[in-house]
Amino acid sequence: MTDFSTLLLRAHAGFLAALVLAPLVPGIINRTKAVFAGRQGPPLLQLYYDLFKLLRKGTVYSGTTSWVFRIAPIVSLTAAIGALMIIPCAGASPAIISFQGDIILFAYLFGISRFFTVAAALDTGSSFEGMGASREVLYAALAEPAFLIALSALACLNNRISITGIFIASTENPFANIAVILLTAVTLAIVLLTENCRIPADDPNTHLELTMIHEVMVLDYSGPDFAYILYGSSLKLWAFASLLAAVILPVRTGSFMLDSIVFIFGIFAIAAAVGVIESIMARFRLDKIPKMLIAAAALSVTALILTLMRG
Repeated sequence: MTDFSTLLLRAHAGFLAALVLAPLVPGIINRTKAVFAGRQGPPLLQLYYDLFKLLRKGTVYSGTTSWVFRIAPIVSLTAAIGALMIIPCAGASPAIISFQGDIILFAYLFGISRFFTVAAALDTGSSFEGMGASREVLYAALAEPAFLIALSALACLNNRISITGIFIASTENPFANIAVILLTAVTLAIVLLTENCRIPADDPNTHLELTMIHEVMVLDYSGPDFAYILYGSSLKLWAFASLLAAVILPVRTGSFMLDSIVFIFGIFAIAAAVGVIESIMARFRLDKIPKMLIAAAALSVTALILTLMRG
């Protein structure tokens, strides 16, 4: 009973750490970009300030919108929180929710979030938001198969079909198949950049409606609704970075505190790497993004084939 209580406490501690530290990840990305640009840049805690400011403001709704527009930010935030409950903080600790096949639930929680975000964008009746919604759906249709196949390769490699099981098995045998790990890591990195609207797939800092994808879909939101969207986006970034960190840093020292520190440091390192990528690369043309996602799917298929051949 004591062991169960300890595991439960660790699971909740990792979940709370993610809820508190997730807004720090965009701050690290922006500060990294500022260093490359030779400027001071915004504070690391800028997103915290923005969230508190937005929560104190009121909301404005267009007369053309319906309940879909109002409920979409709440659904998106709830889906992101639910996805974090499936991810353990480190390889030595379980998640709050863990069951066989939860990798499918993880992927489609964000699918539900995307559906409501796209529906809300269409609900406004804006041609710009509709254009962004169509692009979002196109890229999602290519990114989701690559992501699911990469998770399937990891599941076959570790003989587990739950995220917690994959985390634990990867720490027990971190070098089971280097080729599969590298291929899935590259796939997850591409999916992370695409799903979180980062360069080279999208530019979260652009204000040109003709080139925006995700940002144009949330132009009509304000106040607490926009705070929910920003916070949910940071949680989503944390979730995908957690998966990538578990693949490239399968560390298990036996100490929950040390394992958690290494795991969180890995997430922050990934955030810094995203900042470096956005500093040295330009955004791809829209016709090149599907090609990048198809390449990611090909890498994940190769990883799955190598895993099955090994078996």
